[in-house]
Amino acid sequence: MQERLQKLIAQAGYGSRRSCEEFITAGRVRVNGKIATLGEKADLSIDKVTLDGKALPKPEAQTMTYIALYKPRNVLSAAEGQDDRQTVRDLIPLEGHLYPVGRLDWDSEGLILMTNDGELTNKLTHPRYGHEKEYRVLVARKPDEKQFEAWRRGVVLEDGDKTAPADVSFLSSSGKGAWIRIVMGEGKKRQIREVGRLLGLPVVKIIRLRIGTLKLGSLKPRQWRHLTENEVMELKGGKVPTMARRIQRGRSDRAAPVDAVKRNPTDRPKRAPVEKTRTPERLKNERPATRAPSDKPRTTGRTERGRSDRTRTNTKTRTPRR
Repeated sequence: MQERLQKLIAQAGYGSRRSCEEFITAGRVRVNGKIATLGEKADLSIDKVTLDGKALPKPEAQTMTYIALYKPRNVLSAAEGQDDRQTVRDLIPLEGHLYPVGRLDWDSEGLILMTNDGELTNKLTHPRYGHEKEYRVLVARKPDEKQFEAWRRGVVLEDGDKTAPADVSFLSSSGKGAWIRIVMGEGKKRQIREVGRLLGLPVVKIIRLRIGTLKLGSLKPRQWRHLTENEVMELKGGKVPTMARRIQRGRSDRAAPVDAVKRNPTDRPKRAPVEKTRTPERLKNERPATRAPSDKPRTTGRTERGRSDRTRTNTKTRTPRR
């Protein structure tokens, strides 16, 4: 089946589709020996596609690799270095091409996903998907609520672009500064540092903790591990957290009344007790089967007293008439 060249190259693990388009326009891609053009299609089962002279692997021969890496500071987030600086690819002693997903600045650290799965790379990095990335950031000053609100709404950068809404919250104090938590769905170059500078909150340290559903966990700087099958399935699944869903949840929570937010949705209001009608059958069931001697009905006492009175009256001697 024919596919666009940039998609085939991305699936081979050479980067995002946008960066693969640059390979084509630069004349580095050939199809069956001829220089390819942007928009051209090919079928790897029939055609031979090469990038810088290296043939793309056949679909059935390609094995997908997924690695979580703790990128330390002063390491480039690149598959290939353009100078003598160390790259994240140098930290993984495995053969084959691996591309970093979710780049970090030279002086930032934290989670990076290394893979040769171009489809997943495009899904996690393309701005239209807005997949969440979570950071733990140390700022030199303690922020106030006004600065938090500005960061959450979005800040206009020096180039005129406004950042998308983000979830920003306070974590803890650290000397004169503070640790804050930032969750956002975009990743412009040095965005966190630029926003912090414009708001008067110089950024001292950045640690990325999460990309989508993938978490840094207990990894230490320069350590890496293979992802489990469940982690890969979660990243590829439809439940990957996005900023759009987070914003929608925030709106629904603000719109709902406080009682409705706290109440368990499965709880039902208790009904007021309804007094049942006392029917003759119910009254009959309520009467005790036997009565104590002291519980004799009053009519019985009256009858006995009446009989005794009549008996005493009849025993009197009558005086005969004269």
